[in-house]
Amino acid sequence: MNITLIPAMDLIEGQCVRLTQGDYASRKVYSKDPLETALRFEGAGIGRLHVVDLDGAKASEPRNLRTLERIASRTELDIEYGGGIKSREALHDVFNAGARRAICGSVAVRQPEWFAAWLGEFGPGRMILGADLRDGKVALLGWLEESTATADELIKRFLPQGLAQVICTDISRDGMLCGPGAELYTRLQEQFPTVEVTVSGGISSMDDIRRLDTLGLRSVIIGKALYEGRITLEEIERCLQNE
Repeated sequence: MNITLIPAMDLIEGQCVRLTQGDYASRKVYSKDPLETALRFEGAGIGRLHVVDLDGAKASEPRNLRTLERIASRTELDIEYGGGIKSREALHDVFNAGARRAICGSVAVRQPEWFAAWLGEFGPGRMILGADLRDGKVALLGWLEESTATADELIKRFLPQGLAQVICTDISRDGMLCGPGAELYTRLQEQFPTVEVTVSGGISSMDDIRRLDTLGLRSVIIGKALYEGRITLEEIERCLQNE
């Protein structure tokens, strides 16, 4: 397979959790030691980690930087970190704590000139556009607010600055283990061939991932399916060894 597999790690109060459709009341704790989880991912041959600071998304500032620092200092994982990055200071804090890439969603909608400037300052390889979609519109502030922006509009806005990656989360499928809405991602990938469109939401099995790979998608985030054992680290390790 050519598609890159990226495990998700959602953090609340320093613990690994998963939500269903972004509902904070639905949280389920899977690990009280995110570092141990990250080390297991790395041991299976995984190279990238998707970390979402759910406390930070609510508070509009990163809140789990100590956990990020622990993982970054004890592993070689390429960590992308999102949640509460609303200022240049917060961005610096995230990079200084060890994230290789920063994910910005709300700020890209509300202060697009800031995100455009950060793409120029830090480089497209370090800045990821986050587009969390509900009914085709981008949701903000940990999915607690709606906007009128679409993923297409956001991606187009930042193409001149060299945008290289967008993570599109289908909120209606997130945590539902119902399979991804592949049509959305293939349309965006065909429309924006210079941008890596990362699939997020609904992954339930390795078969889902194989289908996305055959459709030419470049990366996929795996969340609940991994924590619930629908996809095992052993399967991922075998898959990576056969590349």
